[in-house]
Amino acid sequence: MKNEEKESTMKAFAAGEINVLVSTTVIEVGVDVANATVMLIEHAERFGLAQLHQLRGRVGRGEHQSMCILMTPNRLNDVARRRIQAMVSTTDGFRLAEVDLQLRGPGEMAGTRQSGMPEFRVANLLLDGELLSLAQQEAQQFIDRSDERQKLVEALSARTRLVTVG
Repeated sequence: MKNEEKESTMKAFAAGEINVLVSTTVIEVGVDVANATVMLIEHAERFGLAQLHQLRGRVGRGEHQSMCILMTPNRLNDVARRRIQAMVSTTDGFRLAEVDLQLRGPGEMAGTRQSGMPEFRVANLLLDGELLSLAQQEAQQFIDRSDERQKLVEALSARTRLVTVG
């Protein structure tokens, strides 16, 4: 459809002149139709958790009870099954993000991979979140103590002829 035709169709749907709308995932962005109460997502196993959560959020914006139906084939691989189970078990976007992190991994912090497990030598990002948070707090306290840090750098420089930059 051309943009003008899409726009007029969406206006007609929002006004209740159209009762059923069949769409691609373009519906995910910028659609706020309060009277939309049912969404059926065909082949839901092909979508990521974030996109499924966004799609589900297009219904139930008004006063009427709503539902989102996730249609999948009978056989799912383990990752797809866990994604669908997560969608069925919660509407909490933060919890879904945690599940997505567990399933896909965080990728590289300073690289190009957008998924997979990082190669930390000591910590596991998924299992050691509390420990990493504590380490971050300690590092921030060290940064905040600039006088003590400077004395430490000077002491180390005197012993090891450490050259500091900055």
